[in-house]
Amino acid sequence: MIIDDVRNIEPLGFQWKARDPFLFCVHHDDKFPKGNTKMGPDPSLLKGRQIGQDFTLKDGWRMYHGQTVPGFPSHPHRGFETITVVRKGFVDHTDSMKAAGRYGNGDVQWMTAGKGIQHAEMFPLLSQDEENPMELFQIWLNLPRKSKMVEPYFSMFWADTIPNYSHIDTNGKQTQVEIIVGSIENYNAPTPPPDSWANSKENEVAIWNIQMEEGAIWKLPKTASGINRTLYFYEGNKLLVGNTSIGKYKMADLTPETELQIIATEGNCKLLILQGKPIGEPVVQYGPFVMNTREEIQQTYDEYQRTQFGGWPWPVSDPVHDQKGRFAQHADGRIEERQ
Repeated sequence: MIIDDVRNIEPLGFQWKARDPFLFCVHHDDKFPKGNTKMGPDPSLLKGRQIGQDFTLKDGWRMYHGQTVPGFPSHPHRGFETITVVRKGFVDHTDSMKAAGRYGNGDVQWMTAGKGIQHAEMFPLLSQDEENPMELFQIWLNLPRKSKMVEPYFSMFWADTIPNYSHIDTNGKQTQVEIIVGSIENYNAPTPPPDSWANSKENEVAIWNIQMEEGAIWKLPKTASGINRTLYFYEGNKLLVGNTSIGKYKMADLTPETELQIIATEGNCKLLILQGKPIGEPVVQYGPFVMNTREEIQQTYDEYQRTQFGGWPWPVSDPVHDQKGRFAQHADGRIEERQ
């Protein structure tokens, strides 16, 4: 039987479909305006928006669940991990473990929700003099049954710790690969959290953000049979993968055991690769909870109503930080700072 190397091509929406072990990916791309003294947009710009549930792209940006500052005030998670890859702009993090941070412009935050956590992700508009563009991917990576009730874990991969692989083809065109998870040749990503499915190399988990000059040619390395591998073409006009042409803002599943040539045929192109060995367990999702059975979902819902997963230690549900620089304050009190 002949299997197509590129298959299941379909358009990308706001929430991108993903294959096991991933749950989905969301691409946030907002052209936020100048900020005010509260790090939000001028209140006059909020007229006509459904504040608290603003997911319509109006004037190039959204408030999401934010009231004053765009973003996502405190909300719970259990049973999976969030990997937040910020390309432009900044995110202010707070959680129920009393961890906090500001990260962006290439930084990655990885949070293992495990048995239950609350967190807030706000998008502060730090500049009052110019616009505040924001672009990020939030990727949900499932946890296997054995790890769904582990202790929550928060970690930062700062931009300067994430390797960038560069390839120049015979025409002098460049391809750059930001290796967030996995490895290419001798370039190895930072170590994933201890309970993550990505922590074991045999699971072949990779997250690669790829930028190609127009006309660039690069070969995507092959991996083991049985690995799920999906390509998301999110910027550029046309991409040639093997013998298949992929149009703007499309996704496709790729055969893992084949080395595939990729050509940026029209425009500078950007694409995201998600790959990994399937966990292969039942997935039952109810909003921010991902378990294996409906009974576990009901237990999770009941527990959250009763305990709030330890409660919310911050005075408001949508904190933003006074500190201007990038930093991470961990639950154990350890502090990391970046310029």
